[in-house]
Amino acid sequence: MPPICPTPAKTGIPALIFAMLLLNLISCTPMITDVKNYPYTTVPGDSLHTRIYTLKNGLTVYMSPYHDEPRIYTSIAVRAGSKNDPAETTGLAHYLEHMLFKGTDSIGSLNYEKEHAELEKIIALYEEYRKSTDPAKRAAIYRDIDTLSNAAAQYTVPNEYDKLLNSIGAQGTNAYTWVEQTVYINDIPANKLNQWLTIEAERFRNPVMRLFHTELETVYEEKNMTMDSDSRKIWESLFAGLFKTHTYGTQTTIGKAEHLKNPSIKNVLEYYRTYYVPNNMALCIAGDFDPDETIKLIDNKFSLLEPKAIPVFTPPVEPPISKPIIEKVKGPEAEELVIGFRFNGVNSNDTDYITLIDKILFNQTAGIIDLNLNQQQKVLDAGSMLVMMKDYSAHILSAKPREGQSLDQVKTLLLEQLEQLKKGNFPDWLLVAAINDLKIEELKLYESNRGRVEAYVDAFIMGTEWNNYISQIERLEKITKEQLVAYAKIHYNDNYVAIYKQHGKEKSEAKIQKPPITPIKVNRDSSSTFAENLLAQHSEKTEPRFLDYASDIGFFDVNQNVRLHYLQNRENELYSLYYVFDMGKSRNRKIDLALDYLSYLGSSGYTPAEFSQELYKIGASFSAFTSDDFVYLQLSGLQKNFPAAIRLLEKLLTDARPDESALQKLKAGILKERADDKLSKKKILFEAMTNYGKYGASSPFTNVLSNSELNSITSGDLLSEIQNLMEHGHRVLYYGPATSGEILSELHAVRHYPETFKPYPAADPYPELEQQNNLVYIVDYDMTQAEVIILSRDDLYSPDMVPDISLFNEYYGGGMSSVVFQELREAKALAYSVFSVYRTPKLNNRHNYIFSYIGTQSDKLPEALEGIRHLMHELPKSPDLFASAKNGILQKISTERLTRTEVLFNYEEACRLGIDYDIRKNIYEHAATMTLEDIEKFHQKHFRDKKHVMLVLGKKENLDMNTLKKYGGVKQLSLEEIFGY
Repeated sequence: MPPICPTPAKTGIPALIFAMLLLNLISCTPMITDVKNYPYTTVPGDSLHTRIYTLKNGLTVYMSPYHDEPRIYTSIAVRAGSKNDPAETTGLAHYLEHMLFKGTDSIGSLNYEKEHAELEKIIALYEEYRKSTDPAKRAAIYRDIDTLSNAAAQYTVPNEYDKLLNSIGAQGTNAYTWVEQTVYINDIPANKLNQWLTIEAERFRNPVMRLFHTELETVYEEKNMTMDSDSRKIWESLFAGLFKTHTYGTQTTIGKAEHLKNPSIKNVLEYYRTYYVPNNMALCIAGDFDPDETIKLIDNKFSLLEPKAIPVFTPPVEPPISKPIIEKVKGPEAEELVIGFRFNGVNSNDTDYITLIDKILFNQTAGIIDLNLNQQQKVLDAGSMLVMMKDYSAHILSAKPREGQSLDQVKTLLLEQLEQLKKGNFPDWLLVAAINDLKIEELKLYESNRGRVEAYVDAFIMGTEWNNYISQIERLEKITKEQLVAYAKIHYNDNYVAIYKQHGKEKSEAKIQKPPITPIKVNRDSSSTFAENLLAQHSEKTEPRFLDYASDIGFFDVNQNVRLHYLQNRENELYSLYYVFDMGKSRNRKIDLALDYLSYLGSSGYTPAEFSQELYKIGASFSAFTSDDFVYLQLSGLQKNFPAAIRLLEKLLTDARPDESALQKLKAGILKERADDKLSKKKILFEAMTNYGKYGASSPFTNVLSNSELNSITSGDLLSEIQNLMEHGHRVLYYGPATSGEILSELHAVRHYPETFKPYPAADPYPELEQQNNLVYIVDYDMTQAEVIILSRDDLYSPDMVPDISLFNEYYGGGMSSVVFQELREAKALAYSVFSVYRTPKLNNRHNYIFSYIGTQSDKLPEALEGIRHLMHELPKSPDLFASAKNGILQKISTERLTRTEVLFNYEEACRLGIDYDIRKNIYEHAATMTLEDIEKFHQKHFRDKKHVMLVLGKKENLDMNTLKKYGGVKQLSLEEIFGY
């Protein structure tokens, strides 16, 4: 039927009114009905071709057909988050999210009647437990809970939901909870849509609170992990200051420790029954499907869910902030200053104004903060961001101090940038450029199924009409500079909250102690009737498609030492161009510093600020990335401005003007960042300690200029390094709308290539240490948890091993249905995050490594390490789990399509590993014939009795040193030893 929109009558109608009606016709949202009477709405001009359905039970369905690969990205969104948590049981929404992975009376159940009888007893015991205050009585009740949980577990298949999703080839299976929402995510093969819908409809029909006490312990671990996070302290303090009465600030998503210690399964179930109803949910999908057929399937599967009245959340009215609120928090990481302003919710007029203000302040190229603070190096890492929520929103400014700079001074500098905005001290063109930047971001977002679905989730959760959601840029284009300045003058004054994140120790919530948990039985080789029936369903096979580099990529000689690797973008007007050099920090310790310096320079025609402004005017961005082995110079933006952009870049590369003041500030900033790195537990463990474990005291990580070398370097030295870089052979990677001929013409027009290119210098040798003895390295760090990495060096890389490695990792330790995850998290609740994989290197002629990680409470460390040790020695064998892993790999590869720049970088990766073909073809063909015995042989050969280096980051006084000594010679390392400075 035709759209239900205004149409002119056949009788006389004034031309002006007729024109106005036509305008209405263009802008309205038509309602369309498909052949089976499923009405849906669309928005004219919507590039995503969105269909929005509302089924009879109230379930909202967003669809965007997109056929670039035979996969579908999915999200099931519930309008219920931590703001809906009861004040006496915070963390409830997040905990329910965890429980939605535990199955139903069908998924994961071997005998629900018997299991249910035990679960009812557990529910009652938890009510007794939370009401009791006597420690002895609570301990006795918990022992009963533990006993009954093990009795109930014999009737379950732990992680069957994850196993099912893995079997059908799903990727990225996950979920998240925040203030407004809980969202469940999957990326599935298109030919498994029916099975996925069957699983998800069942999942939301009747979730069972099984394995509650082990999952609760996992949430405890997550809570303890957040207690080690300085960023969490900043966030919670900021929101507590901005929202004195709203649950945004009065409670947190993870919940209070006291509430987590006293859980109520009854309350969790009540929350589920209240909010997990179809009229409060949306199913959002984008990918390769037929909308008419798909909506029938969705209706058929989800019609079993019954609608209910949803409690109305009435947001408290926050009192005005009349003067600055200053809060101070302490933590072991570097100092930082964060300022937050409160605004009305996402559907208010505030949103458009603060969106533009945020971009004008900070766009990583030519914003007021970019030019005045970052480019002039007045602070470290200054930025601006928005947090958009339904009831209120926040605009957040942040920066870190330079050496000798106080947080008060940082605050003053940040607030001065707002004053510049309020005075209108920015060029008129910046408003237009900011809107173009937002358009480019939108184009990039909508290139992926994930980006499309995330937009749908945002619109649904926030209650934003889709036509309003996608028309924001049109509204922004109507805002004048005068209006923006007037708005800023009214809304940015002393009405802010400032968080001073100081370095130090602060008393926080007490760590949640380890309860006694008996490992549950893991019925790996059992399946529910539901699972057996679902996996027996036939689905049309999708044939894999592998890259043929010779035909999928265009290879052209720019000259004899420079090759163009070309791929055309036929979808939109965006391009990405890379200059790639096989010369990183291992061949030149100065190149990283030289490229950093370049970002603060201009040319003979432009000052540094003018250069950044010129780039931003034409919607272009330039960045440089240096690794140990490669340098990438990237230019991206709108193709129509590519000639101007590449000329700007080439002018900078060949004509950069020195700036001694900028260099001295850069040196001082690097020294401060080096000091800050020593305070970052992520930097300490995953970079400094990991490199020490592989190479010893001298490693690629420590291969940096010493402080004295840094201080003695000159502008001339660094500009010579840039010139020297461009005199080496390299590759040009291009993905964009232009033809190869056009790109070659532009490259020849802007570059003056030398007649001969310099050879690359020799790389500094950093041999990977052969482990003769087991070693344990400890770094003392003030934290609640202990984090451990175990490294074992194995054979040199060989492409022949890759198929075995891929399937082994899928089975053993790479995902939520793997052996390691089931044993250490599901059965024993020893960690929130744990994995163990066999890692291959990025370059040929380097070693493979066994890489195991676990983050756990210090008092669980003995059990956690014993669990990993046992799994490395004895591989649990499960035909069902192996079949799931095998099917998962085959499904994923058969439906994976590498597109856009993925094609170019896949070729790069292959060349670096010494192969000239798509390795996925070997994995697919070999995995199809592999058996569980092959997995066992791989484990025996590569895992058993391997020497290791164990890296332990934690508070030394809380670590069980006698336990650590069982795993090797123990040595405490200083930060100076692992950082090299």
